[in-house]
Amino acid sequence: MADSVLIEGLVVETVVGVYDWEREVTQNLVVDLEMAWDNTVPGRSDDVADALDYAAVSARVESCLQTLRPKLLEHGAEVLARTLREEFGIKWLRLAIRKPGAVPAAQAVGVRIERGEKTETGVR
Repeated sequence: MADSVLIEGLVVETVVGVYDWEREVTQNLVVDLEMAWDNTVPGRSDDVADALDYAAVSARVESCLQTLRPKLLEHGAEVLARTLREEFGIKWLRLAIRKPGAVPAAQAVGVRIERGEKTETGVR
C-alpha cells in the first residue's frame, strides 16, 4: 500500500528571507505536501474522523511558517516536516516550499525534502 494525502499549492503569507528589507514585509510561500496515510479505513467508513484532516494540516502549515518567520526555506521545510510528523502521526512526507518572484527570471525558487520512510507495503 502506498496511499497518501495531498495538499498542493497552499499559499502562506509570512516573513521570509535573509535581507533586511525581507524581514520587514510579508511574502507568499507556496507549499506542496504529499503525506503517507492509510486511506483504506476512511475509504470504507466514509467517516471524516478516520481520515487525515487536511484542513487542520493546512492550518498548522500556515501557523508554523507564520510563527517561524524563517530566513531560509531549508529551515522552514525542516521545522515544518518535523512538526507535521510529530503532531499528526505522519510516518513519511514529501514537502516542497517555493518562493515566487525571488529570482526575476524564474517563476519560483524552492526546496523539496522527504522525511520518514515509505515502503512498498506501507509506511514504517
